[in-house]
Amino acid sequence: MRRTLVLDVVGLNLGAIGEHTPALSAFCKAGAVRPLVPVLPAVTCTVQSTFTTGRFPSGHGCVANGWYFRDIAEINLWRQSNHLVAGDKIWDDAKRRDSSFTCAKLFWWFNMYSTADFAVTPRPMYPADGRKLPDIHTHPAALRDSLQAKLGQFPLFDFWGPRAGLASTQWIARSAIDVWHEQRPTLQLVYLPHLDYDFQRNGPGSSKPLREIDAVCGDLIEIAQRDNARVIVLSEYGITPVDGAVHLNRVLREAGLVSVRVEMGKELLDAGASEAFAVADHQLAHIYVRDRARIAEVAELIARVPGVDRVLDDAGKRSVGLDHARSGELVAIASPTKWFSYYYWLDDDRAPDFARTVEIHRKPGYDPVELFVDPKIVAPQAVVAWKLARRKLGFRTLLDVISLDTSLVKGSHGRMPDREADGPVFATNEPALVPDGPVAATSVKQLVLDHLFT
Repeated sequence: MRRTLVLDVVGLNLGAIGEHTPALSAFCKAGAVRPLVPVLPAVTCTVQSTFTTGRFPSGHGCVANGWYFRDIAEINLWRQSNHLVAGDKIWDDAKRRDSSFTCAKLFWWFNMYSTADFAVTPRPMYPADGRKLPDIHTHPAALRDSLQAKLGQFPLFDFWGPRAGLASTQWIARSAIDVWHEQRPTLQLVYLPHLDYDFQRNGPGSSKPLREIDAVCGDLIEIAQRDNARVIVLSEYGITPVDGAVHLNRVLREAGLVSVRVEMGKELLDAGASEAFAVADHQLAHIYVRDRARIAEVAELIARVPGVDRVLDDAGKRSVGLDHARSGELVAIASPTKWFSYYYWLDDDRAPDFARTVEIHRKPGYDPVELFVDPKIVAPQAVVAWKLARRKLGFRTLLDVISLDTSLVKGSHGRMPDREADGPVFATNEPALVPDGPVAATSVKQLVLDHLFT
């Protein structure tokens, strides 16, 4: 076996590798770089599950970053149990080939309770008083205390939300170096999210985040190659510019298909009572239709919405590998410069209390506006400090500082790339192990195994 390091540099596309990424450019020049063809939707949970299993979503079941759980009539995003991912994983196949093989899975999603030997993933603590405290979940459990004793507490609020940025990626990289040296895994999978945040906020291509992520990658590549390890650098998707959101649930509500429950004057989406609703995830949305006799009616309604590129029915889902029981009866794909919001209310005064907060588990869809403090707030740092101080004093205080202005978002993903330069990459320091031409996401598992055993 040959030790192998896999760096998942989220948001990196072919066109971004150049003058602002000297370490990655040198790595690609010395080895090989190929366009990577993602699966639909090109979002984190789906593509990572394809990487680790070699299957389309129809096979592994992770049809987006979240979906409607029909048996409990609830929408759940960002679940973490690996039991949700069907199929043998890279590390399962490798362990069968050689029982001495070990795998470290650092911050890749669906990271809890897998059969990987070492795992580290964000896992906040939620005390009963309503606070959210930074923390991680690890396997083995003792790794949690070891890493945070050496590196400090994981900077959760730099991992997502308005502060999301380089600090969390640097902490992940330092944890990867520690695990690489101390645990000596045969295969180490590392998730580096920095570009993802900046490019969704500001649009793709800014030189500063590219230089920053390049420095992080350069350090990790150097350490691995010093140990004569093989290195793969890949990404799940590229991010492209967008200029506005499409509010599918508002369209469905105006058509009388979305139901809401009113609590204290605020509206909550009542998925179980709705005739049809959308679970929005970047540039793709699963549309769940209660009565199959109304599918054609809903498809026609959605297809007419400006900013919708196409709507997949059963045959369409089958053609892209999205024909799974967790998928919506229909799947909508946004036009290249649009993305889908989860918004379902028709009056912002009726928006739920969590709409203006960072709340990834209560919102019935992905919300990139959580990356922004509301620009209408005067002295936002002082406002946030005051609210946090009230919480520390024991007062119940809503950290409602997030905007409802979807025009703030400048980059998105989820569609299949229209140009290779906009799509993700697969690069390696072992050019003999990568085929000519584009690399399919479904072939990544086998390519990783080849790096380990060839």
